[in-house]
Amino acid sequence: MRRISSLTRVAVGVASLALAATACGGTSSDKDSGSSSSEGSGGKGLAIAYDVGGKGDQSFNDAAFSGLEKAQKEFGYKTADIEPTEGETDADKEQRLVSLAKQGYNPVVGIGFAYGPALEAAAKKYPKTSFGIVDSVVEAKNVASLVFAEQESSYLAGVAAAKATKSNVVGFVGGVDVPLIHKFQAGYEQGVKDTSGGKVKVISQYLTQTAAEGGFSSPDKGKAAAEGQIEKKADVLYAAAGLSGQGVIEAASKAKVWAIGVDSDQYNQKALAAYKASILTSALKDVGGAVYSFAKSVHEGKPLTGTQTFDLKVNGVGLADSNPKMAEIAGLTDAVAKAKAAIIAGTIKVKTS
Repeated sequence: MRRISSLTRVAVGVASLALAATACGGTSSDKDSGSSSSEGSGGKGLAIAYDVGGKGDQSFNDAAFSGLEKAQKEFGYKTADIEPTEGETDADKEQRLVSLAKQGYNPVVGIGFAYGPALEAAAKKYPKTSFGIVDSVVEAKNVASLVFAEQESSYLAGVAAAKATKSNVVGFVGGVDVPLIHKFQAGYEQGVKDTSGGKVKVISQYLTQTAAEGGFSSPDKGKAAAEGQIEKKADVLYAAAGLSGQGVIEAASKAKVWAIGVDSDQYNQKALAAYKASILTSALKDVGGAVYSFAKSVHEGKPLTGTQTFDLKVNGVGLADSNPKMAEIAGLTDAVAKAKAAIIAGTIKVKTS
């Protein structure tokens, strides 16, 4: 099968490093135990602080961990990955980031938009440590904001859903009702509409209003939402819900309908092997590649700073093609390839809300 848009971390690294800004500055102080580059072999390098759902979500956080693993293997330094706690505050997040910087880890990356206020505060306290944040923008000289064009990969997911549906009803399950997840919904709905000419209905819903309510960490909530959409004849379900998405995939498998994964290629996740036959594709977001590229820039003494955007042009997002069943659905492969080319060329403008 001709490959459509699988992510290539090397391509992401090269593209993002081409945008590298100057190394961060700052003067030494009692509060500033960071350094302007990683310590190299035997020293302390990349540390990541996980988002809600933590390690083992087979999606967003695990993608970040893959970047840490690659950096640790290549640079030979000590790494750290820290789990969130239930019901934690911004102060708790800040303390976690500050602790990592104080221990000498560099860079320190907050995985998820919820780290915004905490990371901004930590970056001020440790101006010579390079900080990164995924899915949010923090304006500081020693911060790299790693953001993605999720709407573009979601558009491709919508194209695939429109081609795969038999009932002309498809579903979208968002974990938490926030602007970031609105990007997934907007791209998906637009892709479905453009591909079907409006003939396919999209049922969209959110699990919770806040992350504290478990929208990104509750497979049971995802399963219940999926079952409700399946009762309404949805036969392709796309979840942008972190760990909760596993419940959507489980429900889809039980009902023998299609699921579309998110962030990681969930068709190839071992923990989801029992359901893989129902995972049509996944909207990919190369969090691991972005985290690795940032770590590499710090290791080389030229830390990325400012907003770094990962989109289809640099393979920062894409659509997985691991499931061979995709090629058996009439017109799907060609439609996705055509849509990808049009988005890159700018002839398709994908909405973000």
